[in-house]
Amino acid sequence: MSAAARGSATRVHLFSLHPSAGSKQAQKRVGRGRSSGLGKTSGRGHKGQKARSGNGKPKAGFEGGQTTISKLFPKKGFTNSISGKTYAPVNLDRIAHWVEQGRLVSSPEKPITARELVLSGCIHNAHDGVKLLGNGSEHLKVPIHITPSRASKSAIKAVEELGGSVFCRYFNRLALYDCVKGRTDRIDAAPTRRQDIEWYTNWKNRGYLAPESIAKMPIVQERWRELSEQLTRFKTEEFKR
Repeated sequence: MSAAARGSATRVHLFSLHPSAGSKQAQKRVGRGRSSGLGKTSGRGHKGQKARSGNGKPKAGFEGGQTTISKLFPKKGFTNSISGKTYAPVNLDRIAHWVEQGRLVSSPEKPITARELVLSGCIHNAHDGVKLLGNGSEHLKVPIHITPSRASKSAIKAVEELGGSVFCRYFNRLALYDCVKGRTDRIDAAPTRRQDIEWYTNWKNRGYLAPESIAKMPIVQERWRELSEQLTRFKTEEFKR
């Protein structure tokens, strides 16, 4: 056999392409006569649950018609999916450790927010906001300035005794996302629920919309001043009876 013939024999053409051996199987044709071995009942056998159309299996939890075990146990408690929030807790001893390592730096003009806590690894997920807790306050030796979503009374007292500041700021889901990502092109959210309005306009909670907070915060947006006046007006208004 010449070299030219061998070259043409090994050359790939469209007419010489075919699947590799054993990679494809012939379609299983059922119900086409008894001589095929798959006629009449099509290999399913006579009647019964597995002979029916569909997958032949009941849904998960089905117990043959009797009362399922999931219905035998009584319900207890509830989940408030409308107003329930999951806050990411962070204790003062953890923040103190991060400050000592130089992983967190704060000032009155640039306080610690959820963005700094996530980027530094102090918390792994901001969830629905950050809540500052007072555990390990004895390890905090330097003043810090922080803006969480919520803060406990003991944490506020421990931070302010060292000359620091805590101002709690409201974040909805979108505003918290912008805070963590560092976006400033959108207007931040304002509290609309009564519970949130009362909480963030209360100076005991160090809410950022309280008149005392507006007077003490080094950087205050003009929108915050307007919101503080509007949301606290009901405390001094008199209504005619």
